[in-house]
Amino acid sequence: MFIADCPARLGFDLLAGTWTSVVLYALRGGPARPGELRERIGGVSPKVLTETLRRLEANGLVERRRYAEAPPRVEYALTEPGRGLLEPILALGRWTERYGEQVLAAQERAEAG
Repeated sequence: MFIADCPARLGFDLLAGTWTSVVLYALRGGPARPGELRERIGGVSPKVLTETLRRLEANGLVERRRYAEAPPRVEYALTEPGRGLLEPILALGRWTERYGEQVLAAQERAEAG
């Protein structure tokens, strides 16, 4: 079997987006409106958040709920596969806490070259 054919690539590809893990993590506590997500996350533009949510929805990781209210209300929530990705996201967070400073130091050394 070739690494290019490895089924794990699906997971790696899903998590490769800059905001993917952040948005999934922000939804861990339950459904949220886009404005609430922007407040929880910080630093993400409305356009990028919308693009990320659409990509997550297209991949079946979040579901979009529209409410027939005036004004219209939209919420996003994790699906079962989306909740399943929280485990590797949390593991990556633990890895970052443990090794992040070493990685940043290596990057600084490489830049100083």
